Amino acid sequence: MLEIITYPNPLLRQISSKVEKFDAELHKLLDDMYEAMLFKNGVGISAIQVAKPIRALLICIPDEEGNQNKEDLLEVINPEILDKEGEISFNEGCLSVPEFYEDVKRFKKVTISYQNRYGEPQKIEAQDYLAVAFQHEIDHLNGILFVDKLPILKRKKFEKELKKKKKL
Repeated sequence: MLEIITYPNPLLRQISSKVEKFDAELHKLLDDMYEAMLFKNGVGISAIQVAKPIRALLICIPDEEGNQNKEDLLEVINPEILDKEGEISFNEGCLSVPEFYEDVKRFKKVTISYQNRYGEPQKIEAQDYLAVAFQHEIDHLNGILFVDKLPILKRKKFEKELKKKKKL
């Protein structure tokens, strides 16, 4: 099982590199990331969260019953946000910032171009929860965490809670 690195690990601040090789090694990483994400009850994970600084991420939004189905899994390589509109406030958490949740403002709708695990070009329009998940995971590829987007008072609250946890 891949280990998910957590804040304040400096790797989380690294900007991930473009994926050039769509080979068995990449496929195994994607499969292992999926396993780790489900094990930790996540809906998204980026490669940097398992200490692999490449532009790859997974998203699997649960259905109405809360189940994550493999056929709903999005494997996203080298994503680019082409268009964004609207605004939504969403309560976010992160596998790399465990047990901390806070409202974050994001775009309500995004259009993303990316490649699948075989390097084939794809395009998707996402809104609401899926749009938020895309923005959250793409931020990871750029060394940004959701706590970076918080207003200063909420950011201080996060830092305080983190210090408290470290003492335990």
